[in-house]
Amino acid sequence: MQLSSSQLLSIGWNSRLDIQFQPHAQAGLSPARVAAAHRDLCILLTESGELSAEVSGRFRLQTALTSGFPAAGDWVAASLRPQEGKATIHAVLPRSSAFTRKAAGERVQEQVIAANIDTAIIVMGLDGDYNLKRLERYLTLAWGSGAVPLVVLNKSDLCEDPDGRRLEVEAAAIGVTVLLTAAEPGQGLGELHTRLAPGTTAALLGSSGVGKSTILNRLLGERHMDTAAVREDDSRGRHTTTHRELVVLPSGAMVIDNPGLREVGLWGDEEALEGSFPDVEELARSCRFSDCRHDGEPGCAVRRAVADGSLAPERFESWRKLQRELRFLARRADESLRRAQLQRSKSLAKFQKRFRKDARF
Repeated sequence: MQLSSSQLLSIGWNSRLDIQFQPHAQAGLSPARVAAAHRDLCILLTESGELSAEVSGRFRLQTALTSGFPAAGDWVAASLRPQEGKATIHAVLPRSSAFTRKAAGERVQEQVIAANIDTAIIVMGLDGDYNLKRLERYLTLAWGSGAVPLVVLNKSDLCEDPDGRRLEVEAAAIGVTVLLTAAEPGQGLGELHTRLAPGTTAALLGSSGVGKSTILNRLLGERHMDTAAVREDDSRGRHTTTHRELVVLPSGAMVIDNPGLREVGLWGDEEALEGSFPDVEELARSCRFSDCRHDGEPGCAVRRAVADGSLAPERFESWRKLQRELRFLARRADESLRRAQLQRSKSLAKFQKRFRKDARF
């Protein structure tokens, strides 16, 4: 896929990026967008065509250790070797948004799922996949990403009361658009089409087996991603999408397809809860004490709302659980940062000691 300057604009290039890229242009580098990322190897969309790329040694040592490797949707500065079909990535431009989660496992580390997205499309199946608690986690991550969340309730043809489910989700996802679709037979995707404007980027997010690849195939009008049946006992599917990939739709919009996320580990700060729980956050601002812990203090507006039935106890408990998790994560992240800084200081001291010793000879 070869791109001209005008085509770069069509895949998201803008005046902000143009200003940010100027130092790299002076260094003789070219702009490119990451279409797919496979660990150390990326596929770039460039003015010289589609190229495979690795990060430079300097990037690996100085940048990747702190901000991570490029992710699908990133804009990068690269040196291009089109005659070889290759490129080298020297820098990642600042992201306008990034959907991130805590990486799977015990380590407190950020994993970027998709970068520079305008819309986070959270897909949930109206079968055994239906889970409001998990949806609340996705919404918290989406609001924290800088993108606008949109919920797609897929497989509505397999649900006895899809409209009732939509009302439940709308009550949990206050202010968020909720769409009903049945991607396999091709129903209800017209409104999703209209919400993906040319030049904008969306990310498909959700568990394995919810129909993300089927939705993408329908949006493309062709079979681009393989699909697979889900297990009947728990409605779980295999990872038919094995990597993150940016795809350009015929409409000019872009979609980043993602493998199903088995773990939806939170990442970010408590401000994300203002988007996913605006009702609880608004009540909390009305408490008598600004540092109210909502645990029996006098004048607690949140507890009063739970008592009079205007706030569901389950929603309050969900908010408290996610708030505790974000606070714990922040403490763990601070500890990890301090350990990393101490290790870097020790490494620098050893290097300086060795350098001074060598200089005497």
